[in-house]
Formats: sequence, structure tokens, C-alpha cells
Amino acid sequence: MTRGPDPPERPELRDRGAVLVAWSRARLIQKLGGAVAVRPDAPWCSDPGATFVTVHWRDGRLQGCIGSIEPRFSIVDDVEHNVIAAACHDPRARPVSLCDVANLDIELSILSSLEPIAFDDEASALAAIQPGVDGVVLQWEGERATFLPSMWSRLPDVREFMQGLKTKAGLPATFWRADMKLWRYVVDRHVDAGEGARQTRF
Repeated sequence: MTRGPDPPERPELRDRGAVLVAWSRARLIQKLGGAVAVRPDAPWCSDPGATFVTVHWRDGRLQGCIGSIEPRFSIVDDVEHNVIAAACHDPRARPVSLCDVANLDIELSILSSLEPIAFDDEASALAAIQPGVDGVVLQWEGERATFLPSMWSRLPDVREFMQGLKTKAGLPATFWRADMKLWRYVVDRHVDAGEGARQTRF
């Protein structure tokens, strides 16, 4: 069964990611006082979608990462909300200005539907996760957190990945309960590099 966010029966979605990541930069520029962005107008634009937008400076520093685990709005509106939040409202960094935008790389992740992970214990849960592929959502009572698949580059071991996810959710790294809930998903990832990065890519 395909868990990817672009079902093969919908070939019109093939260029969706490239359109949306370009829209994210254009919308951020407009928000900061630049040129008015042209809203995408493809048939899929009204489809509900869950996305994460991660904004990095060209030197690799994180500006912000904001997203939706499950669809809340149309995918175009979700991207718009998340890029502005990641660039301007993530508490880990100061808000950016218009002159900063050319020095930012914008990464868009379009999430597939969440798939529940069935498990008997922690070992069976870890065995069900595909390192390097799956994003994972963890929930226990009122605590919930997710790691995108990009986190595998920092936490390549599945046990360390899960420990980091539990810590992100405010739980001890060794925490485990039978009534925890886990889901996995995959992403369609697209990057729009800053102008400075494009100029030096020879």
C-alpha cells in the first residue's frame, strides 16, 4: 500500500511540491512588505493538506520549523500559515525582515496520512519504524510530539530517534506505557534555496 502524499492515480499532483515551495517564499516576501504573491490556482489547491515548513539560514542555522500533523486547511493556506509562522513567529529565533529572505532556504514537507503503529512493547514499536523514511508522531495523555523524517540525519539509530521524540514530548527518554499511541507517515520534500545559495552553486 502506498503511504506517500502523492497518490499515483492523481498525476496532476506531480508538480504540486515545486509550486507550493515557490508559493511559500513569495508569500513570505509579501508578508514582509515585498511584491504581492500570486496564489496558485491549480485544481488541487483546495484539497486539505498537512505540511511542515522549515526555514534555515544559508549557514545552516535554524530559523524556525512549524507545521500541521493532520490537515486543518486547504494545502495552499496551510503552507502560507506555516512559512510565516516559521520565519516570523518561532520562539527559537528573531523574526526575519525582507532583506533576509534571499539568505534563507525554505524546506517544505507534505505529509501523508497518519498510519497507526501497532505494537506489543517498545521493541515491536521500534521494529515497525523505517529509519530514514518514516516521520513519527507520539502521544501519551496530553503530550504529543513529532519528528519529521529529516531528523534521521541527526538521530540515525531508531532507539535514539524514539528517545529524542519522547524528550521532545516532555517525557523521560526511558518512558514507555502500553497506552501510548504512535503513528508514522512519509513526506514529499521540496527545498527552495536562497538566492545567495543559488548564485554559488557552480
